[in-house]
Amino acid sequence: MIEAWLVIIVIAPIVSAAIAGASQNRHVAEYANLLAAIVCAVASLWLVAHVEGARTFINGYVLLDAPGAWTLVCTCIVYCLASIYAVGYMRLLREEAARLPGFYALFSLFAATMICGPLMNNIGVYWIAIELTTLVSTFLVGFEHGQEAIEAAWKYIIVVSAGISLALLGTVLFYWAGSLVLGPTYDMTWQTLRVAAPRMSPSLVQTAFLLVLVGYGTKAGLAPMHTWLPDAHSEGPAPVSAMLSGALLNTAMLGVARFLTITDAASRSYLPRTVLVAFGAFSLFVAALFIVRQEGIKRLMAYSSVEHMGVLALGIGFGGPLGIAAVMYHMLNHSLNKSLMFFGAGNVMRVYGTKDIDAIRGVWARFPVTGALWIAGAVAITGAPPFGLFLSELTLMRAGFATPNAWAVIVLLLLLIVIFIGFLNHFRVMYFDTGTPITTPALIPGGIDVSAWMTVPMWMALLPVFVLGVWWPQELWHFFETVAADLGGGAR
Repeated sequence: MIEAWLVIIVIAPIVSAAIAGASQNRHVAEYANLLAAIVCAVASLWLVAHVEGARTFINGYVLLDAPGAWTLVCTCIVYCLASIYAVGYMRLLREEAARLPGFYALFSLFAATMICGPLMNNIGVYWIAIELTTLVSTFLVGFEHGQEAIEAAWKYIIVVSAGISLALLGTVLFYWAGSLVLGPTYDMTWQTLRVAAPRMSPSLVQTAFLLVLVGYGTKAGLAPMHTWLPDAHSEGPAPVSAMLSGALLNTAMLGVARFLTITDAASRSYLPRTVLVAFGAFSLFVAALFIVRQEGIKRLMAYSSVEHMGVLALGIGFGGPLGIAAVMYHMLNHSLNKSLMFFGAGNVMRVYGTKDIDAIRGVWARFPVTGALWIAGAVAITGAPPFGLFLSELTLMRAGFATPNAWAVIVLLLLLIVIFIGFLNHFRVMYFDTGTPITTPALIPGGIDVSAWMTVPMWMALLPVFVLGVWWPQELWHFFETVAADLGGGAR
């Protein structure tokens, strides 16, 4: 039964892409993509509810374990929400109607590549899956064909490909370290390397991990390798931005976590975890600086993604059952919350005809319901109660105080306060400042109404974030214990 659901979750978006590409009909393409997204969401929830230990398929190349299943849930939920939102958002691009089937074909393929990543059991094939996400999503980043969009797409593929090249070098070094123990030919699975790691050269494994960390950290948007992220998130269509932030970044961070388990098994040194924690703290610092002084709506959301990837890096670096539980909980809440934020940003951009924060005033008066959803999401994304990110960050701090890197908890707390003030100050301007905008927005002739397609997914994202903020189900605690065990039990 599990095998059938795995086939469904991978094949559904590929079939959707084929239908969209072959039909060349906008409505057929958007509904095929929407159906595939719903199927993937259902399949991922079924898999996470029925995963029992790590299982492999197709001669060991496919792995289903608790961390991978949880990442699939986050990916497929965002894919589903973004697909609903895309129906309304992309229809507003009336002049681009002929290109929409191509958009949905790429959108579905992008989802397929992100679904495949967490399922890859061979470290070399995992690298290929991550590289495929880059190749497909580049065309989505530059979909609108504006000068800035094309520039962002080029910057994205160059910077990320450079990082992924370092990840490939680190993967080769992991293979080399394993070959000195297992011989020149062996299955490069996560478990094989983890079992052989105690006999590997600790210095070689740690060097390989640092290269992998920089490589996949580039993909995950960790500072200072994050330079592609603000432009790509800002210039891509809003549904694509939600997928990049809420799904793609998690897929790369999962790879970092899995490589860290091999590194832990090779040496009792805390250095690799300290380096990862340092990257996380620096990401928070960079995000705080740019959030306070930000001028563009979607770039504001992009630097918030840098912040939250820094939080995930801290949690993975802290390790332990409590740290891993915080990471997994934070991953889901961030995926939901950031999707909501990009949907709201897309609505505002379409209505006001601008990305400039200084040109936007009276958001609440313009659309009170969706405006309320967006500002509630803004409060939630800063880690304020009573939302899910508050619980995950509080749990992460508890985990951090029990590690040698407790200093990072103080850094986290201080920077979260700065980010809270800076982020919500921008919303104060857009919602409550009654003064004249510094710049005049190029309003869309005739105005634009935000349809139900563009508001329903905002509700679908916000309500779980609120529920998860006031109630952490006991079943999730037990599941996260399994995740921690699959990731090597965390730090010693």
